[in-house]
Amino acid sequence: MLREIRELGFEYAELSHGIRLSLVPGILDALQAGEIKISTLHNFCPLPMGVNHAAPNLYKFSSENPRERDSAWKHTLNTLEKAHQFGARLVVLHSGSLDLKDYNEKLEDMKKELSEKRDHLRRLEASGQQDTREYRKLTSKVEDAEDDYRRLVQKVEEKRDKYKSEPMARALDMIHRLADQAGALGLMLGIENREAVEEIPFDHEIQEFLAALPPNVKYWHDCGHAQIKEHLEFIPSHEMHLQNLAPRLAGFHIHDVVIDSDGAHDHCPPGSGVIRWANLKQFVRPDHIKVLEMSPGVPVEDVLRGYEIIREFWGPE
Repeated sequence: MLREIRELGFEYAELSHGIRLSLVPGILDALQAGEIKISTLHNFCPLPMGVNHAAPNLYKFSSENPRERDSAWKHTLNTLEKAHQFGARLVVLHSGSLDLKDYNEKLEDMKKELSEKRDHLRRLEASGQQDTREYRKLTSKVEDAEDDYRRLVQKVEEKRDKYKSEPMARALDMIHRLADQAGALGLMLGIENREAVEEIPFDHEIQEFLAALPPNVKYWHDCGHAQIKEHLEFIPSHEMHLQNLAPRLAGFHIHDVVIDSDGAHDHCPPGSGVIRWANLKQFVRPDHIKVLEMSPGVPVEDVLRGYEIIREFWGPE
């Protein structure tokens, strides 16, 4: 796996939350042979014993169950130790979540219906039918759908505010203690922005969340997740969100978002979707860690083309 990445021209790789324990000896062999370097690990890495699929939310820092939090602590410490052993600079973390089930699917379904109505309205406009009964009726339906969607967003935000206090406090306590362990190993922690609306910290609270944590806890910006949150109208714009968090920014997960009739799809090659890469350039520094994070099924030529597009917009560093 690592040799293939190196042969594509990449000097560094991230070890993600799908790495089984059985792969560790081979990773060490590749590192000792100088075939690759490791930039980052994504918690939990390697996977807990008996888990054979990517599971970054297997144990939550925010859980009210002490045994689950103990497991999260134990396996995150293992990730930190492996990051140090592999020579990585940073470990990407998920902070936890609230128990708000099914809202992501509801939001996406309503957004798709609204987009279909808007597309139909634009087609009528393009054909000069603004004075027709159909156009007036559809305009009213679009306005109603927009109001319904805004009400659902508001309902989600109210529920998050109502239930966030204790899970946020538990997550902060865990990350604060992990930061001490990471600091002793010379590691940074990266708090990742998330695509699901129940996951913490919420986008508008990441600054406040980070302010309560030590300096070696940084912001990790997932480009696809931010674009999905813009699509769902939980942040005003991708650019504004990143601008607010740029002072604490350590790095990026880089992938695009394609929006079609089935909704928003991330982990696509840069340049294939709707992310405005040129607008993000002003927040990118040479010392930031930049990780291409695409779906396993993306063809090699599309991976390389996406990489070249990022270099075109952001520069070679």
